Amino acid sequence: MTLQIAVGQHSEAGVKPLNQDFHGVAQPTDAQRRSRGIALAIADGISSSAVSQVASAAAVRGFLEDYYGTSEAWTVRRAAQCVLAATNGWLHAQTQRGDGRFDKDRGHVCTFSALVFKGREMHLLHVGDTRVYRVHATALEQLSQDHRVRLDGGQTYLGRALGISPHLEVDHASWPTEVGETFLLATDGAYERLDAALVQSTLASHGDDLQAAAEALVAAALARGSQDNATVMLARVEALPAPLAPRRHEGLRLPPRLAPRQEFEGYRIVRELHASTRSQVVLAVDADGREWALKLPTADLAGNARELDRFATEEWVARRVDSPHIIKAAPPERKRGHLFTAVEFIHGQTLAQWMTDHPRPGLDEVRGIADQIARSLQALHRKEMLHQDLRPENLMIDRQGTVILIDLASAHVAGLSEGLGDARALELAGTLQYTAPEYFTGEGGSPVAELFSLAVLIYQMLTGALPYGLQVPQVRGVRDLHKLQYVPLRTRRPDLPEWLDRVLRKALQPQAARRQQALSEFLHDLHAPGPEFMKRDRTPLQEQHPLLFWRGLTLVFGLATVVLLGLRVSGY
Repeated sequence: MTLQIAVGQHSEAGVKPLNQDFHGVAQPTDAQRRSRGIALAIADGISSSAVSQVASAAAVRGFLEDYYGTSEAWTVRRAAQCVLAATNGWLHAQTQRGDGRFDKDRGHVCTFSALVFKGREMHLLHVGDTRVYRVHATALEQLSQDHRVRLDGGQTYLGRALGISPHLEVDHASWPTEVGETFLLATDGAYERLDAALVQSTLASHGDDLQAAAEALVAAALARGSQDNATVMLARVEALPAPLAPRRHEGLRLPPRLAPRQEFEGYRIVRELHASTRSQVVLAVDADGREWALKLPTADLAGNARELDRFATEEWVARRVDSPHIIKAAPPERKRGHLFTAVEFIHGQTLAQWMTDHPRPGLDEVRGIADQIARSLQALHRKEMLHQDLRPENLMIDRQGTVILIDLASAHVAGLSEGLGDARALELAGTLQYTAPEYFTGEGGSPVAELFSLAVLIYQMLTGALPYGLQVPQVRGVRDLHKLQYVPLRTRRPDLPEWLDRVLRKALQPQAARRQQALSEFLHDLHAPGPEFMKRDRTPLQEQHPLLFWRGLTLVFGLATVVLLGLRVSGY
């Protein structure tokens, strides 16, 4: 079942010579409906401006066109706010070029409200005093908030609108929706003359004909004395998709076991690179002689929809992130009959192999690798994606020294899971010893969780060990976080500077809020530590060097015992 929304919409100038309201609904393709949803928008120009109708038309048209050009990986909120920020910037620039430069009441200014139905959720974007209601049996529930400032004496003015300021603050809210729910969008020329009883009776009398109902409500508002333009939009949820993420692997067969020199989906198999009960990875060449790594699910995954979907998601992600530090997918040159992933074949070694070859690397060498890993994560985060399985085996270093993040099967894409009941952001998707504690407490992943994983890798590159050993996977709740005992870096590498230990200790804090809050901040601390990391260490010896502390304490107790025994023997 796919998302279906019925819409009725109507607008009239009323007693005014010019209609400065504008409204519209998108007609997305099936693919756009699944990835971006169905959007409708309404805008109201300000009557004091002779060009406000230009602003309202630009706001609605720009939103309905540009929203569908945003990344499929983005959430509704991020995509919509980026589009509205661009529209606001253009409108404000027009205002500054015209009469509105010194009087904003004469500028390119309008109010704006939009509903985006995506998956099983409804999103509201709002600025100004247009209104959005949920229609109940006996009441209208106002979902938007009027951005009007009231002065003494009863006068009011718009506190927020498109085009007033170079900076825009947009309200966003989302709710799960149900089949049969009806929503009303209206400008002040309409809603000030309507009430719940009239809306309900109009809907009842027109049944499924929402267009006729919208026209009747506008006519009623004008008949009741509206002195402004009047616009009404009605939206009713007709059908919703299933409460699970769409399966991108459907329609594809499981591949056979592949052998050297075999022809498969336009590729010629060269040799097997890896095999397990769950997958097979082979080196293959295409018709042009280019080398690719094919990753194929085995028959053991038949019926495991979630794991099969990961195969399709991996290549989907690789095609949408353009970074020299993210593995690239093969171009989709032909329609496939089997489920598999085709990515570039990298000549080089994994980070795990590199660590074996470099048991005690220098700090500069490790920082260079860390910088590249961070850039790969930042490329994903800009698309609202999380890798979720950062570990040495998933990082390749090619012959030119470029670090490349591979294996995107565990990636969480916010835009794909939004509104569909897909909780993969909360899953333990990666290797446990590199996973941040918040995954084990049920809080789920975030860019700060991936910062923790990067810090674990840096610590391991420098020492060959893990900062918490195998303690983190034993966490079962927030109360267990205080039990985690960080092993100071300098107990294993006393040649490294003290400030480095403090930087890593902060990045590896069990509580996410106590870490650096951005990868850029963490990288800055690694290269140019601030005063908080350069001050003299007052950490107790027991925490700085626990092994040395307990050995020393044992020696003291031993010597004391010998002295006491000696005194006893001598008769004292």
